[in-house]
Amino acid sequence: MKKIRLGCIVASASLISSIPLNVNAEDIRQLNDITVQSTRLDESQYKTPAAISVVNEDDIQFGRQQLGLDESLIKVPGLFALNRYNAAQELRISIRGFGARSPFGIRGVKIFADGIPSTLADGSTPAVSDIDIGSARKIEVLRSPSSSLYGSSSGGVINVYTEDGPDEPFIEGRFSGGEFDFHKEQIKTGGQTGPLNYLVNFSHMQNGGYRDFSDTEKFLFNSKFRYDITQDSSLTVTASAIDAPEDKDPGAINAAAVKADPTQARQRNIDFDSGEEFDQQKLGLVYKYNIGNNHAFRLRNYYSWRNFSGRLPFSGSVAEGNGGQIDYQRFFFGGGADYTYSDNFFNHDNRLIVGFDVDKQDDDRKRFQNNTGVRGALTLDQNENVTSYGIFIHDEFQITDTLGLTAGVRYDVVNFDVKDHFFANAGGDETGDVTFHEWNPRVGILWSLNQGINLYANYTTSFETPGTADFANPNGGGLNPDLKPQTADNYEIGIKGLLPGSVSYDITVFHINVDDELVSFELPAQPDRKFFENAGKSTHDGIEAGFSFQPISIPGLKFTANYTYSDFTFDTFRTRGGDNFDGNTLPGIPKHQIYGEISYYAPGGMYTIFEVQHVGSLFANNSNSTKVDSYQVANLRVGYQGEFRNWEITPFLGVNNLFDESYNSNIRINAFGGRFFEPAPDRNFYAGITARMNFGQ
Repeated sequence: MKKIRLGCIVASASLISSIPLNVNAEDIRQLNDITVQSTRLDESQYKTPAAISVVNEDDIQFGRQQLGLDESLIKVPGLFALNRYNAAQELRISIRGFGARSPFGIRGVKIFADGIPSTLADGSTPAVSDIDIGSARKIEVLRSPSSSLYGSSSGGVINVYTEDGPDEPFIEGRFSGGEFDFHKEQIKTGGQTGPLNYLVNFSHMQNGGYRDFSDTEKFLFNSKFRYDITQDSSLTVTASAIDAPEDKDPGAINAAAVKADPTQARQRNIDFDSGEEFDQQKLGLVYKYNIGNNHAFRLRNYYSWRNFSGRLPFSGSVAEGNGGQIDYQRFFFGGGADYTYSDNFFNHDNRLIVGFDVDKQDDDRKRFQNNTGVRGALTLDQNENVTSYGIFIHDEFQITDTLGLTAGVRYDVVNFDVKDHFFANAGGDETGDVTFHEWNPRVGILWSLNQGINLYANYTTSFETPGTADFANPNGGGLNPDLKPQTADNYEIGIKGLLPGSVSYDITVFHINVDDELVSFELPAQPDRKFFENAGKSTHDGIEAGFSFQPISIPGLKFTANYTYSDFTFDTFRTRGGDNFDGNTLPGIPKHQIYGEISYYAPGGMYTIFEVQHVGSLFANNSNSTKVDSYQVANLRVGYQGEFRNWEITPFLGVNNLFDESYNSNIRINAFGGRFFEPAPDRNFYAGITARMNFGQ
């Protein structure tokens, strides 16, 4: 109780101290409508017949520690993120339950940065650490399943947009440090020179971690160059590189170990030197060309190279091809094009978009025995090729001034081709391939009574193929012949709007029928390796509500809140082992989530942001035999924006887990031996300073 009272006093004192006695109405930060691009068309956030959330630059960058993308996504209803503090396992994000199954990285949710995919052709996103939070301008989250727009693994879509260079050049440095040997350095510059707009950002981050054996280090470079060829055409080039020489994995532990010492690592992970190292380079090109007001063309092309080496906490078997050390070289490339035609159709406004996407993934993968951290005998050597083709057409037709109809469809072909270079030489060729074909329609309607009341209804579908790693055969080598894509039908109705410049709201109710839901399991003989099976049918029912309010009487003050209700159950699920999980709740997703934030930006430059998140209880396994308790985590950020001639100086201080709550940053679903838990840090502090020089002022 003393810790709670102390935290409340600190938060209240910080907020009250920054509120001026006299304010000017001109200082009010008005809520504005936002243009979104996540439906592949530029349109108003409130005039789009879909559930879309937008996180702005202040929410992403302002005084945050910038450990992970999820720090700002906490504001998005319907989205649940875990695993901020284990870099080796990467961030796990789920939207309406899609992605909760992932043993590492992100599955079922598609990620883009400046129009270039981070999600591979097989539907997996192994890492988002190459997306630099320090230069992100906006994040859009399309919460509806959207394979009709984006193809496979689009249970939700996250689009990250980086900053443009300002009209006048600048250079900015940022340094932050905190507990657990955390420190991060960043330098950023940008500007406009004739037709060339540019932004270049470099950062280095090192973190010792709350738990033993969780050290991580990353060097990250991001850049964006836009050249305006003519008034109506431009070419944008993005280039990034990341080097992660150390990501240790402390592993998950059981409840008894958490109670004894939550900072401890699993001894087996230490013994086998569990973790990873990787480097990645990415180049993206986006060309835009507008012909008058009616025609618009967009072309994109990208290339990505990744070298990865990882160690799992087991030795592995040559006979089964499951060595505990992984090594692969990846080449991921592709592109696409779309054409938009906007004009009147029978005296009604109409916009038509047609396009295609091609994505290709080429992995040379090897596995070796892990002899307590030392590379042993080769157990697997294969080439994995995944090719995805998609073609789509969508149309927006304005029936009346207030009533609009959206409809579209997409056709996708995804091919997995595995060539075995190991068992073939030993006389047991495991080469194989499989191809999936999917049609995904979409239809929506929007009734806009005015800016403050916009009613919409949607029917969308999605499909999700197993990833290359998911195809591991529990009965031997080669591709698992029993796996099928997961498909879903999504029905949603919602209302959203912007009321007289100070209130915005968004409420959505959805019902999703999922067939062949992909779920993970472990075998007693291989307790640290995930296999997958289809779970029959499941139902996802939920409510998402978001709200923001800026009282006119106190300019600069803003209240933000959201609530998510998730009732996700297996309708029919008989496991390969004969267990009956019909009617059980899907693991890894809390039934209730609540987020609240109070922020205040004073005219004098002081700011205070206090946020709290309630995460309801959830199950850790399909059998629902292990229940994880609910928790509440509060964070506080304070800072000051000062200007001196052409300098902007912004010192800041942050407190994570203000009330020192005991909770888990990650739950490993269906882990063997009760090792579900990865404890999160207790109350911890960080501080930093940003200095920016504007050359043109």
